Amino acid sequence: MQSIRPLTQTLKVHSFMSKFLHKLKIIFSDKSIRNRLLFIIGALFVFRALSTIPIPGVDQAVLSQFFENNQFLGLLNIFSGGGLANLSIIMLGVGPFITASIIMQLLTVMSPQMKSLYTEEGEAGRAKFTQYSRLLTLPLAILQGFGFLSLLQSQGVISGLTTFAFVVNIILIVAGSILLMWIGELVTEYGIGNGVSIIIFAGIVAGLPATVSQLAFSYSPAQLPLYLGFGFVALLALYAVVVMTEAERPVSITYAKQSRGGTTYGGTSSYLPLRLNQAGVIPIIFAMSILLFPQMLLNVLSSFNISGLDRVSDVVLGFLNNQPLYAVTYFTLVILFAFFYTAVTFDPESVSKNLQRSGAFIPGLRPGTATSEYLAGLITRLTLVGAVFLGLIAVLPLVLQMTTGIAALAIGGTAILIVVNVVLDLLRRLDAQVSMREY
Repeated sequence: MQSIRPLTQTLKVHSFMSKFLHKLKIIFSDKSIRNRLLFIIGALFVFRALSTIPIPGVDQAVLSQFFENNQFLGLLNIFSGGGLANLSIIMLGVGPFITASIIMQLLTVMSPQMKSLYTEEGEAGRAKFTQYSRLLTLPLAILQGFGFLSLLQSQGVISGLTTFAFVVNIILIVAGSILLMWIGELVTEYGIGNGVSIIIFAGIVAGLPATVSQLAFSYSPAQLPLYLGFGFVALLALYAVVVMTEAERPVSITYAKQSRGGTTYGGTSSYLPLRLNQAGVIPIIFAMSILLFPQMLLNVLSSFNISGLDRVSDVVLGFLNNQPLYAVTYFTLVILFAFFYTAVTFDPESVSKNLQRSGAFIPGLRPGTATSEYLAGLITRLTLVGAVFLGLIAVLPLVLQMTTGIAALAIGGTAILIVVNVVLDLLRRLDAQVSMREY
């Protein structure tokens, strides 16, 4: 019996490798999939090339000092895809588009017309909804561009700019943000996966060498246990994120028997997969956007010496710079946005109606109201577990930073969450493309 187990494990490994090599062969031999992957690589090459072009008037020495141990700018650099670190023409990144998407998602809750447009009008409604997000991106990009340049000019990072040069810089970075949004949408259409998420992912990966070198330069032999402990926690968190992201709750459904022309159809059983983390990485991105916006706004307004604003700015920024309060707020926002995004994307009543129309039902439940109530309760419990886990993983790097004093950990943890979710989503979509070609 003991000799059979190693043989069985060997056969499983051999079967897995055979399937993997077979899928790899399909990926490289199928022209459509290969072109999609090459398009993603080309788009990311353009993106990284744009991130190396700085705007005029940047003092690199002051910029490096300004960025040193600044968690606010480090998190913001994630949204810019690494373009903010050297104040490139794409320094705003996809931040304005993400902010516009958040506003539009909030409008679906407040406006029945927007909710109908997003959930009930199919692809045409989604396309119109996305178009509204694009239009809203432009004024937000102008506002953020003006704010950032004003802040950087007041800090001496950018100097010697005339009014005309200041306006030209705003036009450059707004155009860069719109161009990056367009590249992301092209990747979504002609590549594989979500283009905006892939751009953020590419920026994070491009910044990993700098983070690793920062940790290496600050290393001392006395910190070896600390680094080993952090490595163990990081691997454990990485494993937990993968497991929780892939976890799903199957709901058994049965198709009723139907007789047409003397032939009986249906009577089969299947299942409805409900993911434990329906929202993916979106709650993390939304929560980060909400936390970054007041910091950016108050930092900008403080440079204009508005009477009475200093007191408000000190209170709010003091609250946000308080790491325990920041971690609690971050955790709470992640949970709230997880429930919010799940409520927007998963409608139990609509799912119940679709099951009823297709002649399917959940065993032991009546079609209609009873089914929708059961699905609503089930998705609420699943979302609670997934949201709490996501919140804990999100604040874990902040806890590590408070205990170790290493600032790079706070940014790295959030980056790992985004990277893992984007990679899993990309692999899932790629596997779906391969399965389609096999059939």
